[in-house]
Amino acid sequence: MHKPLALTLAAALGLAGCGGWKDSRVNPTNWFGRSAPAEATVPQGTNPLLPQESNARGIFAKKPPEDKSVLISQVTGLQIERTASGAIIHASGVAARQGAFDVELRKSETAEDGVLAYDFRVVYPEEATLKGSEFSRTLHAARTLSNEDLEAIRLVRVNGAENARESRRR
Repeated sequence: MHKPLALTLAAALGLAGCGGWKDSRVNPTNWFGRSAPAEATVPQGTNPLLPQESNARGIFAKKPPEDKSVLISQVTGLQIERTASGAIIHASGVAARQGAFDVELRKSETAEDGVLAYDFRVVYPEEATLKGSEFSRTLHAARTLSNEDLEAIRLVRVNGAENARESRRR
């Protein structure tokens, strides 16, 4: 009974003598010193919380999927609905055959000043499908625009493979 008490008292006295641990070089929290304010190296207009796009890819990164989308056969309708924060573009089209999916209004690369052009794109299944009725091949897509996007726009155009629909601002 006396030995454990003696060991406890000896350990307590030994630890009491270690008051210099806080300022010691052996303490890992003192290895790098204190922090100091640094100048921000983030360029204006960028968000430091979002990763920067770069061409460098990791060894486990997947290759980007190839784009299998094509223009829809015909654009049959275009309607632009005003909202409090901008507008919604509604487009309707008829696909060449049944089974089209992944419908998208993608911004066209051949746009002129004052013209906002979109390509109505779809992806068809790899296996052959029936043509079917026009009703069964009709697809709809929509895209929202803000008031800032619409400031300099006078014409909205939606392109298809065989035709295009456009709407002018009044």
